[in-house]
Amino acid sequence: MNRRNILLSSVALAAAMASPLTQATEQPIRLIVPYAPGGPLDVTSRALAERVRDSLGTVIVENKPGAGGNIGVDAIAKAAPDGKTIGLAATATHGVNPWLYKKLPFDAAKDFAPITQMVRVPNVLVMNTERAKELNINSVADLVAYAKSHPGKLSYGSGGNGSSGHLAGEMFKQGLGFTAVHIPYRGANPAQLALLAREVDFNIDNLAAASANIKSGKLKALAVTTAAESPLLPGVPALSKSIPGFAIDTWWGLVAPAGTPAAVIDKLNKAFTEALKDPETQKRFATLMAEPVPTTAKQFGDFMAAERAKYEPVVKASGASVD
Repeated sequence: MNRRNILLSSVALAAAMASPLTQATEQPIRLIVPYAPGGPLDVTSRALAERVRDSLGTVIVENKPGAGGNIGVDAIAKAAPDGKTIGLAATATHGVNPWLYKKLPFDAAKDFAPITQMVRVPNVLVMNTERAKELNINSVADLVAYAKSHPGKLSYGSGGNGSSGHLAGEMFKQGLGFTAVHIPYRGANPAQLALLAREVDFNIDNLAAASANIKSGKLKALAVTTAAESPLLPGVPALSKSIPGFAIDTWWGLVAPAGTPAAVIDKLNKAFTEALKDPETQKRFATLMAEPVPTTAKQFGDFMAAERAKYEPVVKASGASVD
């Protein structure tokens, strides 16, 4: 057998012995983002897709918004468990929606294989700066004192009943024993516009959305909702100083359909966590006020389970429900 035939035979043998994982990554991976293009979840997903090109090949981001993220997440759950389709799990889809929606086409606890958490974005308690000056509110204590001495006079906005801003507001009120009227809007952006227009007095919004107006001075940041102060907003205290144990972040991460082989999950985890640790990724995410959070698959699975347990009583106490 000549040298050329030996070489061709070796290549054929290597191809025949290639693992299913290797074969799967030869085709593009579809990464489903269950929200519209342009937002932080979409932008961070596209940034990571570029970072893992060398290790995983082409990753195509596909947006499937609608029904509070449920349409896209359902598509992930029902995809073939071969590593060719993965997608985002987020606070709403895997923490809140299981209790908010009376019927879901998927089981958030059973129909997904966790890969890794991607990011954590602090939520921030903000007031319209002019309104805060009028009421002489400069801190959480000032806000609570005013609310208690003027029952029912303050209001807060959110992106809708059962949204993270709504639930965080309910936990804030319950934790410090005051009342404020909840005004739901059709999305987080309209809620922020309402705050800027002084239709409501305060919001609890994610920092990625509120940061520009905080920097411009239009909004006054009173506290972050992370367990400790956030390096993304230095000098602003954590709400946990007023309510021990209070911690609500906006987060998202990567999941695959349940039944995806462990070897595939391991390879995906390795590629994406390495990308999240890359200094360029961290620099890019910092501009979005998003903190990369690479984890093991098990850590992310345990985290999502803990989030579901945290939000169950909050959603039920709020009375929010979607048919």
